[in-house]
Amino acid sequence: MNALQLPCILFRTQKRMDDYSASDMRCGELTETQLRTHYGLEYISDQVDPWTLTRRSSMDRPQSMFCCHLRGQGKKLTRQQCTAILFDEFRFLSRQFSFYGPYRHLIEKMITHMQTGNGTPFRDMALDRALTEQIIRDNSKENSTRLLLEEGLKKYIDWDKKYYPSEGKQKLVDSILYGKLPKFIKFRDNFNGMGITIHDTWATHITIKSLNIDDDRFRAVVHYKVQDHFGLDSDDILKTQFNQFHLFRIWFVLQHYMQFGFRPFMTNMEATIEINGGRSGS
Repeated sequence: MNALQLPCILFRTQKRMDDYSASDMRCGELTETQLRTHYGLEYISDQVDPWTLTRRSSMDRPQSMFCCHLRGQGKKLTRQQCTAILFDEFRFLSRQFSFYGPYRHLIEKMITHMQTGNGTPFRDMALDRALTEQIIRDNSKENSTRLLLEEGLKKYIDWDKKYYPSEGKQKLVDSILYGKLPKFIKFRDNFNGMGITIHDTWATHITIKSLNIDDDRFRAVVHYKVQDHFGLDSDDILKTQFNQFHLFRIWFVLQHYMQFGFRPFMTNMEATIEINGGRSGS
């Protein structure tokens, strides 16, 4: 029986990393008519009308009895001026989802990256800290991949020979499958910025980098690589929970309208944690 060769990738999601063919990575493919009729995106912004490239007046709102007469009568804008205003409004509206905590600044950075980054991947140390914190703070014995891996290592290490047998790899894989991957879907994430920047995730890889066994104790170093997409697809915007907010309507139009076509991007984050434990009964 051989020892498990390290580093060892224990888990990969079915969804792959760097999947630029995903539906939420499309951009610039929809016409004005499609956006207004199929998606119901007639009124997008309180600041500008992207369809006529004009400034809105304070009375040019859906609730105004004068809106039919005033719409399109404001100051004409260039496409660049219009999108700059939309991005400013996008950033402003994002604050209702990120008004406390150490990660509240991330959404505005990511919106600016969409505006200027031309689809290049996004990385920030604060995202790595948030991922690490999420993994370490998850103390659910039923869901935490960290705790389930700890239990699997404790149970299946060959304590007499001081190694983890390669034949037992599937036991560790199963430990992860029984748990829930780290995501930002708790109630607090609706307000601390992580729910809108990441929320669910697209792809996850989990790797054991090293495993040291000393007497009746072990120390494992485990690496999480997580990727999400900062983009919206048709299914997102057709949901009432998204469509009702101007923020998501602006986001979708900036991304998908063929006259704008701002590119979504991959959001990358990593966390390296230690898992320490002892022999059962020790």
